[in-house]
Amino acid sequence: MSEKTIKLYDENAYNKEFEARVMDCRPANGDFDGFEIILDKTLFFPEEGGQTPDKGTIQVKSETGEGTADGDVVNVLDVQIKGDVISHFTDKSIEPGTVIKGTIDFAHRFSNMQQHSGEHIFSGIVNSLYGYDNVGFHLSDSVVTMDYSGQLSKEELADVELRVNRAIYENVPITCRYPSADELAKLDYRSKKELTGDVRIVTVEGYDICACCAPHVARTGEIGILKIVSSQNYKGGTRVSILCGQRALLYLAGMHDMITELANSLTTSVDSIPDLIHKQQEEIAALKRSLSEAGEKILLSEAAELPADSKCVFMFADKNSDANVIRRVVTKLVAGREGYLGIFFGDDTDGYRFIIGCGNGLNSNDVLNILKEKFQVRGGGAPAMVQGSISGASKEDILSVAATI
Repeated sequence: MSEKTIKLYDENAYNKEFEARVMDCRPANGDFDGFEIILDKTLFFPEEGGQTPDKGTIQVKSETGEGTADGDVVNVLDVQIKGDVISHFTDKSIEPGTVIKGTIDFAHRFSNMQQHSGEHIFSGIVNSLYGYDNVGFHLSDSVVTMDYSGQLSKEELADVELRVNRAIYENVPITCRYPSADELAKLDYRSKKELTGDVRIVTVEGYDICACCAPHVARTGEIGILKIVSSQNYKGGTRVSILCGQRALLYLAGMHDMITELANSLTTSVDSIPDLIHKQQEEIAALKRSLSEAGEKILLSEAAELPADSKCVFMFADKNSDANVIRRVVTKLVAGREGYLGIFFGDDTDGYRFIIGCGNGLNSNDVLNILKEKFQVRGGGAPAMVQGSISGASKEDILSVAATI
C-alpha cells in the first residue's frame, strides 16, 4: 500500500478528472457499509481543515485504457485523510492494481472553493482591523460558520462584509504554495494551530496570508458575493455564518421571494413592511390591553356576587386569560376576604393553570397541598399566593375540593 497519496488538487484545483491506480481495497470499518479504496493519487479533497470532502465517482478502466464496461462505476461517498494517506469510501469494491478514472462533482467543489476563499478574506480583514483570530471554522454543504476570539458588533460586521465584497470586485489573485522552511519562518501568516512539516500557504493579495490545505479559487472575483446570514455572541467571541457565490444568490433570492409574498399578503410595498408591521404591533398591544382590562372587570364583577363568608372560593376564567391579570385580580379580591380565593383558567381537555391567594393569617400552600393529594398538580409559591397547573381534573372536580375546605 502507498505510504503517501499524491494530492492532485494541490496542483490544480480546477481539474475535474484524473487517472490513478488502486493501491488497496478493503471492507470499510465502523458504521459505513461499503469499501475503503486507496489510490496512488487523487483529485478528491478529503474532509480536512473544517471542510467537508469532495463527491464524485470512480470508473474502472482496463490496463490499456481501452474503455469501460457497464456497471463499472463506483460512487465515492466519503473521503478521509490519515497522515499522508487518503481513503475513498465507496459503495463497491475495486481490485487492487486496477487503473481508474476519477471524476469529481465540480459544482460541489467550486461551491466549496467560493465559500472557503470568501472566509479567508473575511477572517483576514477581521484580523487586520480588530486583531481577532479565527478559532473555529466549519464548511458543510449548507452552512459556513467562523468563530472569532473577540466580539464584533453588527455595525462592525456590516463594515467587514462591505470590505470583503470590495475585495471580491477587485478580482485580485489567490495563490497556493509550499514555501521553503526559511521563507516560511519569515512569513507573517494566520494559522489555527501549530504546524510542522510542509505548510501550504494561501495568499489573497493585499488581504490575507493563511495556512490552509483546501482548494481555492484563482481570483477573488470568482467568489461572486459574500453575505452574512447570522451572527451571535459565542464563548466570549463571535460566531458568524456566511454564504458566498451561488449559495448567497439562492439565499437572497429566497429572502426576496418571501418578503415579496409578505408584502402582497399585507397589500403594501416591500419598503413599507417595517412601518406597517410596527403599526400592527402597536394595535395588537392596544387590543391586548383592552382585553385584559375587560377580563379584569368581568372577574371583579363575578366576584362581587360571591358569598363573603365562604372560606374557600374557586373561580374560572377563559383559557387564554393573561396570567398577570389573574394575579392582579386575586390580589385585589383577597384583600377584602378572610379566606382563600383561587382563579383557574383553562379547560377540562388541556388542563388548568391557577393562582390562589389568601388573607392574613392563612397559608395558600395548604390549599395547594390538598390539590396535590387529589390531582396531578405542579406549582408552588409563598404563603400569600401560589400558582401552578393541574391536569386530569374537571371543573366539577376542582369545585368539589373548595367545598371541603
